Amino acid sequence: MNPITEKPTTIKYIIGIDEVGRGPLAGPVTVCAFAVPKKYLKTIESIGAKDSKKLSEQKRELIAKKLKELQKNRACFFAISSSSAHFIDTQGLSHAIKKIIQESLEKLEQQLNIHPGNMDIYLDGGLRADKRYFRQHTIIGGDGKIPVISCASILAKVHRDHMMDRYDVTYPRYGFLNHKGYGTPEHYANLAKWGPCFIHRNSFLHLKK
Repeated sequence: MNPITEKPTTIKYIIGIDEVGRGPLAGPVTVCAFAVPKKYLKTIESIGAKDSKKLSEQKRELIAKKLKELQKNRACFFAISSSSAHFIDTQGLSHAIKKIIQESLEKLEQQLNIHPGNMDIYLDGGLRADKRYFRQHTIIGGDGKIPVISCASILAKVHRDHMMDRYDVTYPRYGFLNHKGYGTPEHYANLAKWGPCFIHRNSFLHLKK
């Protein structure tokens, strides 16, 4: 089927997309594309997902665990992609986010074996997907309004936090376990003492001076 000339009208999945890690001085930026079959929308809404930034770490972990259990029963699906600090430095943050949005959607297409026209996509803030995904809606503050975006936000946040916890083991001087790469006083103090490591975004360090 040619996605340009033939556009299916049957919506099979509602998809939410959000990113986390836009502002840190270190670590990746991460995107989650979260898909729900229409018949399971009420099940997802009953979980009580909200903007990940407004939830405690414990609550995010609990909701992420529930969503992974629902995935096993095919009540939802998700794909997560991250872009490294090096890619952000060399290609720019906007390009990095655009790339991993595309990667996440392509992973979902492969999982679900569906045409873009069968997806109704909701993206948080100013995010946009490729124009081939012609059923897309950008929602300002969507991570606090649209449950599928909230779920994407939580899964992306939990995934990235776990990555930063592992980086804390590799680079223990910086306190990544505590601040996840954000520009806290502790982080700046350790940067001043030790200088940047492999996962620092050098272009961001320049901007923060």
